[in-house]
Amino acid sequence: MSLKIFMALVACLACLPGQAQEAAWPVKPIKLVVPYTPGGGTDILGRMLGRRLSEVLGVAVVVENRPGSDGSIGTDIVAKAPPDGYTLLIDGTSQAYNVAFGKKMAYNSARDLAPIAQTANQQVLLLVNAKVPIQSVQQLIDYAHAHPGKLSYGASSNANALPMELFKILTKTDIVHVPYRGSGPMLNDLLGGQVELSMSGAAAPLPHVRAGSLRVLGIGDDRRSNSLPEFPTIAESGVTGFQTLQWSGVYAPAATPKPIIGRLNREIAAIVKDPIFMKQMVDVGFDPVSGPNTPEAWGALVAGEVTKWSAIVKQAGLKTE
Repeated sequence: MSLKIFMALVACLACLPGQAQEAAWPVKPIKLVVPYTPGGGTDILGRMLGRRLSEVLGVAVVVENRPGSDGSIGTDIVAKAPPDGYTLLIDGTSQAYNVAFGKKMAYNSARDLAPIAQTANQQVLLLVNAKVPIQSVQQLIDYAHAHPGKLSYGASSNANALPMELFKILTKTDIVHVPYRGSGPMLNDLLGGQVELSMSGAAAPLPHVRAGSLRVLGIGDDRRSNSLPEFPTIAESGVTGFQTLQWSGVYAPAATPKPIIGRLNREIAAIVKDPIFMKQMVDVGFDPVSGPNTPEAWGALVAGEVTKWSAIVKQAGLKTE
């Protein structure tokens, strides 16, 4: 046997374990953990994605809500799950904000989770109850200056609290933070008038905006949204330098085999680029992913957000846990 033929056989044999591993997966239902209560933006997107993944993978993808502690309870479950591709996590900006706030967690996201693919971006809406006589960002600032400590905002996680705290710093306003365990309870109180305003991802409150129960004063990104072009940005409304955007994606336990990570990345990246799925996302308030959607690109995005918001927390002197 010539050396070239021998080396070719060795290379083929080296590929067999990975190919066999991918071919044998999946053979049973996959659990997709949403680390928040039902009804929030991550839950809505997780269920949309789960249905499509079930179709392309040929097994059930079951969404499991494991809320608590700003998403860290559900994340910890996935971080410590067997790395076999049958337990996944869908989460977003809390993965960066929890680190930025110095939250004590039983895991290290960068070490214990393997990024798979980004799923969507989500505009952050500055909302007020429609009965509150405030029609614009400037009116909100003026009212808050005239009545310090009288307004309260609801936040279901650090992902909602930190942008609002940044808003308070930039506008020098005193608005009371009221924490909630999930988007559903927070929205109920916002609709009921127990809190006057919130800064929330678009998907959960958008039906109430369209029904006229909530009013959008502005969006968090520094440019108008393709999916919500009718709303001005907070920055163009006078809060120079304000920019925030929620994002989400899928993770697996860190030691999950690369062939499985690769298969999941290809399937998820294709789903979120599918025109029908993209329209469904836009209809409920998400912005589609742009640019490369590899595990490496998704991991780099998260790492960059950790750096950005850690600096903001430090500069602002915000209290860490």
